[in-house]
Amino acid sequence: MQRIPLIQRRWTANHSGSMPLSGPLMDSFGRTHRSLRVSVTDRCNLRCTYCMPEEASFLPEKHLLSGRQMGEVVAVGVALGLDKIRLTGGEPLLRRDLVDIVHQLGQIRGIRDLSLTTNGILLRDLARPLRLAGLHRLTISLDTLNEGTFSRLSRRPGLDRVLEGIAAAKNAGFQGTKINAVILKGINETEIIPLADFARENNLALRFIESMPIGADPWDRQAMVSGPEIKKILEDMWGPLIPVPEQNPHAPAMDFHFADRPGRIGLIMSVTHPFCGQCDRLRLTADGKLRNCLFSLQETDLRDCLGSVTDTTGLTLRFRQSVWDKWEGHEINSARFLKPNRTMHAIGG
Repeated sequence: MQRIPLIQRRWTANHSGSMPLSGPLMDSFGRTHRSLRVSVTDRCNLRCTYCMPEEASFLPEKHLLSGRQMGEVVAVGVALGLDKIRLTGGEPLLRRDLVDIVHQLGQIRGIRDLSLTTNGILLRDLARPLRLAGLHRLTISLDTLNEGTFSRLSRRPGLDRVLEGIAAAKNAGFQGTKINAVILKGINETEIIPLADFARENNLALRFIESMPIGADPWDRQAMVSGPEIKKILEDMWGPLIPVPEQNPHAPAMDFHFADRPGRIGLIMSVTHPFCGQCDRLRLTADGKLRNCLFSLQETDLRDCLGSVTDTTGLTLRFRQSVWDKWEGHEINSARFLKPNRTMHAIGG
């Protein structure tokens, strides 16, 4: 499981070169950025322990970007070379004008992939409208197939609705749907095999994500079930996992397929095998802040640059500066690591 080595140091002013004012969105380490995650809301109808506090406070609706403002930011980003747009939350299906937002973004020429990440609770009724509006792909969070474990992890009931949402996505014609699962010791590690079975039976790509220090509670590294541990559990059950050839070097997951049976498994190992060296992602928070890394301690406010359809110079420069200031890596494995003030639901998953 080789990744490009991550040198654990932050960007400093001692690097050579200057911020490019033309060409692709490139940082000072030579990484070209093509992907933008757009959070449409910080609200959520679950309270997953690894993501947010149970007693969460949310932004007033007037502080959220409008659909038009999101479209303005995305259009400038696409003009700068971004071509993968993923809508996130919080839980994006809680946004009342989500279908309109999808339709609006779908009209922007240059977007190669328009996708959405959801917990699936509200997907049963929205899968078909989202598909008709122009959404290309879905990623659905599913950490367990046991209702008791689901309620323990998410601090809310609703597994049956998630499963209905997955079925609705298939019926609506979505292809390449992915399932994301976070595995925690003593809670859902016995779910690894059942989740893999479920994904294979339903023609879903399953991705296991290592727990990260981005939730409200103190992060316990010992509670994390690592990617290599998950891989061993799967291989002990079904034999070797074979790396998928010609993998996208910018994708967060390392993808595998089974040697003698259908099914695809992805491992997102942000802790044990960081992929920072090839990261090409930016994040836009629901209140209009551009973040160049999930774990960044700085944000770039874009709101006061919005509103002009003829002059996008300010917005363009802020995009470029944010990308140029990106650190070399998140430093989770360094003594220098500092946890961001925002938790995952407020940043955008």
